[in-house]
Amino acid sequence: MRNHEINICYKEYSPSELNAVDKNLIDLAIQAAKNAYAPYSHFRVGAAVLLDDGSIIKGSNQENAAYPSGLCAERVALFYANSEFPGKAVLAIAVVVVNPKGEILKENISPCGSCRQVMVETQMRFKKPIKILLASDKSVLVFDSVEDLLPLSFSQGDLLVDE
Repeated sequence: MRNHEINICYKEYSPSELNAVDKNLIDLAIQAAKNAYAPYSHFRVGAAVLLDDGSIIKGSNQENAAYPSGLCAERVALFYANSEFPGKAVLAIAVVVVNPKGEILKENISPCGSCRQVMVETQMRFKKPIKILLASDKSVLVFDSVEDLLPLSFSQGDLLVDE
């Protein structure tokens, strides 16, 4: 037996320490979260995706009574970006949750496994790291790449066998 260890790296900033681009991305994610359709969970998530041409795409979670046929904010934004801007690489994504009053939560949240896998696929597609910002009212966790959120990620390349 051999023991192995996986380490992830991220930075933690106060919201006031962020640059203007990252602050704007988080503000747009907050706006998106306020548009979430979350009548069942009341968990209102917003995401804002920065593309390499400077465009920003917003998404919010969209629930459905036929759980789990809704979609998370991250996938809504990424799927829209990939559908409408197929040649544009994703440079960054900001994710936030707001309470029913529209206030950003005090705790940082993290994308679900499905969203992480979509982020990995998007990052692999464009061969550029995607910066991830997970914001709360007190701090922003910044990951330089999706691998930091999903080490040992699954890819179609893992299925290829030598002939």
